[in-house]
Amino acid sequence: MVARIVKRVVITSGLVAAGLLGAAGVMRSARGRGAIFTLHHVRPKQARLFDPNAHLEITPDFLEATILRLKRENYRFIALDALPGHLASRDPQPVAVFTLDDGYRNNLEFAAPVFARQAVPFTVFVTGGFIDRTHTLWWETLADLIESRQHLNFDFGTGETTLPLSNQSEKQAAFDRIAAFIHEGSEALAVAQVNRLAEGQGIDPLGITERLTLGEAGLRTLVENPLASLGAHTISHRALARLTEEEARHEIAASVARVERIIGQRPRTLAYPYGERFAVSARETRLAEALGLAVAVTTQPGTLASDAPQTALPRISLNGFYQKPAYVSALASGIAFRMMRRG
Repeated sequence: MVARIVKRVVITSGLVAAGLLGAAGVMRSARGRGAIFTLHHVRPKQARLFDPNAHLEITPDFLEATILRLKRENYRFIALDALPGHLASRDPQPVAVFTLDDGYRNNLEFAAPVFARQAVPFTVFVTGGFIDRTHTLWWETLADLIESRQHLNFDFGTGETTLPLSNQSEKQAAFDRIAAFIHEGSEALAVAQVNRLAEGQGIDPLGITERLTLGEAGLRTLVENPLASLGAHTISHRALARLTEEEARHEIAASVARVERIIGQRPRTLAYPYGERFAVSARETRLAEALGLAVAVTTQPGTLASDAPQTALPRISLNGFYQKPAYVSALASGIAFRMMRRG
C-alpha cells in the first residue's frame, strides 16, 4: 500500500513538472499531432472500502472539464476512424480522440450526455462475450470476492494457498497476485477459478457483466447518437499475444462480425484488450491490418506522430487517481512520456 502511494506521488510530481514545462513552451514537438484518450467507467464516484479498480473510473464532471481544457488549448475533436486522414494531412492543429473500453452502461448514462453537450465524437469498444453475457469481467468479480472475505484459498498451480484478507494492504496484495497469475498463465482457466470461487460465495460473475455492461439493446440506443460509434474489442477479452495465432485471429474477426450485426456495417476500429506490451505483439497488429481494420489502439502511452503505425496507436489513460484538468494538459503535451523514455 505504501509503495502504491509513493508511486502516485512520483507520478503526480512528474505531471506537475511536465505541466510547467509545457506552459513554458518547452518541448513543443512532444505534443505531436494530438492524442487518443482511454476511458472505462464514467460515473459519479461510488465509495467502497476496497476499490482496486478505482483507476478505471472518472467522474462526468472531470470528463467535461477535460474536454473544456482541450478546447481552450485549441484541440480539434474528431472520431477515431477519421484519424488516418488527419495523420496523412498537413493540418497543424492537434486533435483529441475519445475512446471508451468494455461498453459499460455508464458510458450511455453518464458519458454520452457530456459528449453530446460538447459536440465531441467518441468510440466505445465492445467485447462480444460481455454483450452476450457469456464472459465475465474478472477484475470486477475479483474485487467483489476479496472485499467480502477475511481470507481466500487460491490455487496458483502448486496447490491451494491461503491468502489473508484482514486489511486493505492484504486485500490489495491478493488482488495483485491473482491478477498477475491471470496474466502470466492460462487466462481462461484462471478466470474460471475466480468465477467458481465467487459463485461459492454467492457472487454471480455473469450477473456482474449484465449489471455493468450494455447488451445489444443498449448499444443500439447508444449508436442512435450520431457522435457515437462502436469498435471491436474481441470476444473473450483475453490478452491476444498469449493466444495462438488462430485463436487471436478468431477473437478479432468474430468481434468485428458481432459489432457488424449491431450497427449494420463492419467496424473499422479495434482496441486490444489490456493493450500493454504483454498483450499486444507485432503479430496482432499484422492480424488487425489483414482483417481490414483501419485503426487499432493499444494502451501504451504516448501522443500521435504522422508516421505512427495505425494498427498500434498509443493512447493516454484518463486515470481516476489524477482527475485534474492540469494533469490532462501535462499528458497531452507529451512531455511526460518523453521524460519517461529518457529516464
